[in-house]
Amino acid sequence: MSLPTLALFTGDPAGIGPELVEKMLQNPSWQKQARVILIGQKDAIRVPQEVLWHEWSGYRAPAFERGVANATNGRYMIEALAAGLDLVMAGQADAFCFAPLNKSALRQGGMTQEDELRWFAEHMHYRGVCGELNVLKNLWTARVTSHVPLNEVSSLLSPDKVADAIRMISQALQASGVTSPRIAVCGLNPHNGDNGNYGDEEGRIITPGVQQAAAMGFAADGPFPADTAFVRAIRSPGGYDGVVTMYHDQGQIAMKLMGFEQGVTVHGGLPCPITTPAHGTAYDIAGQGVANPQAMTNAFELATRMANAHRQHATR
Repeated sequence: MSLPTLALFTGDPAGIGPELVEKMLQNPSWQKQARVILIGQKDAIRVPQEVLWHEWSGYRAPAFERGVANATNGRYMIEALAAGLDLVMAGQADAFCFAPLNKSALRQGGMTQEDELRWFAEHMHYRGVCGELNVLKNLWTARVTSHVPLNEVSSLLSPDKVADAIRMISQALQASGVTSPRIAVCGLNPHNGDNGNYGDEEGRIITPGVQQAAAMGFAADGPFPADTAFVRAIRSPGGYDGVVTMYHDQGQIAMKLMGFEQGVTVHGGLPCPITTPAHGTAYDIAGQGVANPQAMTNAFELATRMANAHRQHATR
């Protein structure tokens, strides 16, 4: 099979994204993994001649002020995200990978959705279940709720949503090459609720969700106390391939402590593979040449693996 084609966006022009992409593409190993259609400012970075530039609306955009989130770079990013998705939807690319974005700039630029994931779903007219997945080496995480206030989490949980998160992460793991993924599920409350003394969501909501997922054929265990779930995932015999958490920081703190400059975010559940580094735009070091491209490289490599699986599935 020929190499997949990736649409690759350089990310927030005011942050470290262009530098990350430039550093990554200077390593010729990417040429053995995929063809690249690059979305960015033509004169902002130097890339090998093997890279194909996409002549989109921001192709010749003027220079942006570094380290500043504003409506101008927000609109630029939104237009670039649309250009990348449109390449995939038109069959010109097999997956989309992008460098870090700044959410404040995106909102100033006109994005009204909760986050770029919901924007992707709307742009693709996709109404199915989707959510952010985070990847660090061989461990994946999904969350039942995401960018919402902590005091709303309990009211947003349901057995169906727990089961959906288990299904989504299991299917994404399968798409990345894990044949029979095993999933650990976190509880919500301290000590897993301590038999109802500290909350009853574990028995009332989470356990039925785990059972529902098991009935669909997905291998999930739990709920486990959240303060030991990741230890269990990594150290228990056979381990787990993924962990489902109930809210954003329940998983993100653990993953970033284990590998802040390595993690990848996958926009799971959507019709095509979409990946990005799990860290932010790092305005404080933008333009200094010191940004670490490891997470960017990991996001690119994961996108190529998922693109290959996506193509194989499409030809069946």
